[in-house]
Amino acid sequence: MLRSLPFFIRCVLALILPVSAFASELPDLNGREIVIASENTYPPMQFVDPATGQPVGWEYDAVSEIAQRINALVTYENLSWDAMIPAISAGEYDMAMNGITIRADRAEKVAFSDPYIRSEMFMLVRADEDRFSRPEEFAADADFLAGAQPGTTPFYVTVYEVLDGDEANPRIKLFETFGAAVQALRAGDVDLVLTDSTGGQGYVAANPDTFKLIGEPMGSEDFGFIFPKGSDLIAPVNAAIASMRADGTLEALNKKWFYDYKADQ
Repeated sequence: MLRSLPFFIRCVLALILPVSAFASELPDLNGREIVIASENTYPPMQFVDPATGQPVGWEYDAVSEIAQRINALVTYENLSWDAMIPAISAGEYDMAMNGITIRADRAEKVAFSDPYIRSEMFMLVRADEDRFSRPEEFAADADFLAGAQPGTTPFYVTVYEVLDGDEANPRIKLFETFGAAVQALRAGDVDLVLTDSTGGQGYVAANPDTFKLIGEPMGSEDFGFIFPKGSDLIAPVNAAIASMRADGTLEALNKKWFYDYKADQ
């Protein structure tokens, strides 16, 4: 019943009503602990706030809200992207979040939640870039270099949609993290980093004089949380995501992190 109320009214009521009043229609996990893996290198989804030194972001806020709605206690552990899917597949963590694109090959190893964001792929370049504005123009000049994190959606799009389909193409410089690829772009070591619009907007908003997004979107992708196969957490988390979509919470998080957030806050 309460979820049918406008978001701002629910926020006011949240000050005077217990969380359980909002979660009455959702599964109750009775305070169960959920251990979540996160890399903290993907603004605005999850990153370390330079002003506070604390991990923050869209996904942290979303998971906090999910935990309240299903009565769970979450703890976080830092984990690199390349270890994340294998670790979840092996059951070493209950769940992971990292702006993870829902893909069939990954779904063979882990289970996904329902999508919580749909994003499109764009070219992230330095703010003064004027040598190319389309993938074809980038591909035509052998001197242009792209930065990418291996095993990610931007890496495969760079290989197969921007360049020649050769995963060992020397024009692709590999980095351990997405953030390292962006720093290489900033330094002029590479000329292009592909990113989904979600992450790209975060970098541009925080550094408008350093980066910009160019070109037309190259397809779309859905993000989801990942779980070990057969996890009994999937249904409760999906129920919470659905309720957050229905009552405007996901939309409010988009506004907070994609439009209102400034890195120096």
